[in-house]
Parts: sequence; structure tokens; C-alpha cells
Amino acid sequence: MNADFSPAFLKAQGPVPYNMTNDYMFRAVLQSSNKVLRGLICSLLHLSERKVVSVEITNPVILGETVTDKEFRLDINVVLNNHALINLEMQIANKLNWRERSVMYLCRSFDQLNHGQDYLDAKPAVHIGFLNYTLSEEQPEFYATYKLINVKNHQKYSDSLTLHVVDLSRTGLATEEDKKYHIHEWAMLFKAATWEEIKMLASRDEYLQEASETIFRMSADDLVRKRCRDREEYYQDLRSYERKIEQDRIEHEQDIRSYKRKIEQDQTKYARAIAEKEAEIAQDRIAHERIVAEKEEEIRQLRAQLARLENNNNS
Repeated sequence: MNADFSPAFLKAQGPVPYNMTNDYMFRAVLQSSNKVLRGLICSLLHLSERKVVSVEITNPVILGETVTDKEFRLDINVVLNNHALINLEMQIANKLNWRERSVMYLCRSFDQLNHGQDYLDAKPAVHIGFLNYTLSEEQPEFYATYKLINVKNHQKYSDSLTLHVVDLSRTGLATEEDKKYHIHEWAMLFKAATWEEIKMLASRDEYLQEASETIFRMSADDLVRKRCRDREEYYQDLRSYERKIEQDRIEHEQDIRSYKRKIEQDQTKYARAIAEKEAEIAQDRIAHERIVAEKEEEIRQLRAQLARLENNNNS
């Protein structure tokens, strides 16, 4: 184990109260340590440390301050080298709107020109989302990058807008390139459930070490821990709400299936009744036609007898 670790951190063991999938802990760690923020961005964007001059958070919050709105945004807006606008967001709840949401946030970040500025002055915008679920089960991917391209020949249209998605639930799909830049190790650190796991990852490099120690420091802060608990309660409420919606959906579908079965049964019943009535009518028609034929035959015979009587009288 690295001798530079603090003694208190070295003694830490057992479950981690809140790891970085908690969006408040995510915010607290990245806001508290510029080194961690810098290391994470370098990893994700495949940048060398010497190319990063400055990393500045433009929407800091007062850590530990009471949050009255549990749905407030904890995404982090960053200016990299006074050139690129980066938005980082941790999202563990699948609200079924990530694609539209991430595109909207990306476009908002890009739309930063003041009146009179030239379009060439627009800073490129990058949105990086950390999800704990898979966007596409048909084509799962650990670290995906999206840009504006020509759909026919895949020629890049512009570098102004870029979307990155890290699927924390698919670290097993990390490519060799992902591993080269330690992206899978960051993902493992975010999800680490015990201090033993965190200390193992912390030994990999100085940025993961700094992140691990910062998680430890933030976990010891009563106010930060309380805000993390608030977020956990919010997501528990959200999951309960989602389960209720899913249960209602299932019950609704069951009601629809029962209603459809009732309709099908009624249709079968009425079709059978109609068939029986049509058969009865057909039988009545046949009987009626037989009676008519018999009556017509009687009339014919009576007319024949009448004709014979008339002939006899005339003779």
C-alpha cells in the first residue's frame, strides 16, 4: 500500500456510506479536489496532463448547505483551458429521457455567445454522463462517444458538440483503449462499495488515490453525509414511485387483457347465437317453402279437378 496514504484512510474498512454514484458525493468530491476533476477529465477525453492548463468549475455550490428542492441539479459545469465547456452528470435513475435530456443540456452549454459575438468565438461543448443503466440493450457499450457526422459517409461535421456516455453497469465491456486511459478504473471507483475496494483502486495512480482520499474526507463530513442521505432518500422515493407506476402499468395491461378476453368471449357468444338464429331461420324458410310447395300442389290439383268438372258439365 502507498506510504503517502493518510493513516486514517489506511484504517478505513467495511462498507462505504456513500460512493460516487450518489450525485451529491460525486459533486462534493469533484468540487473539493481540482486534481481529481483534472485527472477524470484527462482520462475521459484522452488528454495528457501537460495539455491541461486550467480546469474551472463555473457553477460551484456550498457543500453541506441545506437543499430545499431535492430535484435540484448536481451536474458540474467546467471550463477547460478557457476553451471548452464541459458538463459532467451522474445519473443512476433511469427516467427514460436521457437522450433528450443530455442533448438539451449540451445545446444549452454551447449556446453561450453574447450579442455581437462571432459564431467562431463559440466554445465547443462536451456533455459527459455517468449512467448506472444501459441505454441500448441491443448494442451495450461501456464508453460511447457521439458527434455530428454525415450519416452516409460518416464524415465529421463539427467538433463543436460531443456527447460521452459512461455505462457504469458495463465495465466488463471496456475496450483496450478505455483501459489505457483508466476509464474503467474510475467507473469501478465510483461504484466501489467497501473501503477495501477503494484502497485497492487508489494504489493504481495518483489521481485515483486523490479521489479515494477525497471520498474518505467527504464521508467524514457530517453535513455532506446528510446531504448524501437526502439524495438517497429522494432516489428511494423516486424508485418507489417508479415501482408504483410499473405496478399500475402491469395492472392496467392486465385489465386491458381481461377486457379483451371479455370482448372476445362476447363476440364468440354473439357469433354463436347469430349462427344458431340463422340456422333456425334457414330451417323455418325450408319448412315454409315446403308448406308453400304443398299448398301450391293442392291448388294445382283443385284447379285440375275444377277443370274436369267444367268439361263434364259442358259435355
